[in-house]
Parts: sequence; structure tokens; C-alpha cells
Amino acid sequence: MKRVLQVGPLKPSLAQTLATTYDALVLPEGSERGSFLAEHGAAVTVAVTSGRTGVGTDLMRALPSLGAVVNFGVGYDTTDIAQAVERGILVSNTPDVLTDCVADTALGLTLDVLRGLSAADRYVRRGAWPTEGNFPLMHRVSGKRVGILGLGRIGRAIATRFEAFGCPISYHQRTELSGSNYGYHPTATSLAAAVEILVVATAGGAGTRGLVDRDALVALGPEGYLINIARGSVVDEDALVDLLVEGRLAGAGLDVFAAEPKVPEALLGLDNVVLLPHVGSGTVETRAAMEQLTLDNLASYLAAGRVLTPVPEVVR
Repeated sequence: MKRVLQVGPLKPSLAQTLATTYDALVLPEGSERGSFLAEHGAAVTVAVTSGRTGVGTDLMRALPSLGAVVNFGVGYDTTDIAQAVERGILVSNTPDVLTDCVADTALGLTLDVLRGLSAADRYVRRGAWPTEGNFPLMHRVSGKRVGILGLGRIGRAIATRFEAFGCPISYHQRTELSGSNYGYHPTATSLAAAVEILVVATAGGAGTRGLVDRDALVALGPEGYLINIARGSVVDEDALVDLLVEGRLAGAGLDVFAAEPKVPEALLGLDNVVLLPHVGSGTVETRAAMEQLTLDNLASYLAAGRVLTPVPEVVR
């Protein structure tokens, strides 16, 4: 019998379906985990998890019969992909269905930061408008030079949105895209130096950790804005905080952080920084579509030994 294991918290309706339809086990936290895995680990053939939790190195080793990791979310950097490839374990995610909402969030963060919308809202709410006068002038988005780090599905959707604002687009990723109308930069730093708004849309994981380093942030400069809807690990968060506090960046819109849900305290008092609790895909419509695709991947694996949307590294 193929056993399903839920790893980490999931959307309540998804967790309920796993329990009622698939009699899924739920991996406990803390001291109970060792005894649980000793009793049930060998029977687990598929794990259902999220991009925030994943199936890490030690857990994967404790599941000798594991054949698939079904991931709720597009990111899978919390799962040990190298071990999965070595052992022939399939890994799926939920691409495409969240592309538009994440791209909308990137645009929304940009508008908020440059126009000071959240800060203006706070200004009104604290009663400052009648007593202190008009809110300070902010900056327009239309026509700004935009750089996109990672021109995948989400990156391309972000580019399309900024094109509607008359923004020249350029990008960086490991390889240049043939036939693209956007300008290519060979490094993140050269991209940052050429733009006014740098949008981080690349995948997380070891290959992109710290890609936006201190040099790239310095290159973005005191009139530049950083927007991150990817993973906190992609950006040198310490350098980002330093430069924002010192006024060496114009502002930032952040949906992700290095040690979520912890947010650097120094950012909390900055009106030129918009902070979101990792809600890039957080709409009713998108989360429902993600849930359905997760269940479709699970059903496909249990019935046919394959997943519908495998991640590129483990396609076979």
C-alpha cells in the first residue's frame, strides 16, 4: 500500500482532503518525529509539502521508499533536489497557476513603494493630513527603467505588466534568451547599475543564494528600488538593511525574507519600505488552483507513477 505523508502545514482544505481521501499521515514536530519515522518512515511513498517546508536532506533519508515529493507552490528550494535526482524521486510543483497573481504583487509593491501609498495611508490614519498638510511628493513608475532578475514564467509576466507602463525592460539570468526583445546583462550587478527598479523573480536555492549581493545593491544606488517576490535567500539581507538605513537605496518592496517569518527590525520603521508576509500568490482563486494541481499531481503519481508538472531537474 502506498502511504501519503503530509509534511508541514498546508491549506486546511488540502490537508482535509489528504486525510479523508488518502488517509495521509502527518509528520509531527519536535521530539515525536524520530519515533514516528522509525514506525512509519519505510512505508511512505509520497510526501505532500509546501515550498516553505519541503523535504530536506535528513527527512528524505528517513523515507527509504519515497518515490515522489508533491509540492504545493512553485518554489522547491527547501527540498533536497540533489538527493531526489540521485534516488530517482520525482518532485512536482504548481507552476503557471500562480504566475499572474505573483506578477500582480510585484507591480503592486512597485506602485506602493514609489508612490508611497502605504505610507500615505498611515499619514491619513494618524490624523496628520489636517495638521501637517499635504503628503510629500513621491515618484512615478511610468517610464522607469526596470530590470528583472530571472525571466521565467513569472519574470515574463512581470515584464509584460511593466511594458504597459512604458518601462524599458532588461534582464539577467544564467543564459541569454534568443529572440527576446529585452536587453540582456551578464551579471546581476551590471543589470542593477543599468536600471532604476530591480525586480527579483528568480528561483531560490543554492544556485541563487546571495545573487543580489552588496555590490549589486550598491550599483542599484540611492535612486534605485529593489522589489523581491522570489526568495529572501536571493538577496544579501544584511547589506539591503544597511543600505536602506543609510539612505543608499531609494526604497524596497519585500514579500519574502531570509528567515521568515522574522523580518529585520530595522526595516519596520522605514516609510520607504513596504513589507508583506509572503502573500505573492495569496488570492482565493490562485490558492484554489494550486490546491487542485497539487491533488492532480498526487493522484497521477499514485495511479500511474508520474506527476503532471515535474520540476526541470527531475524530469524523467
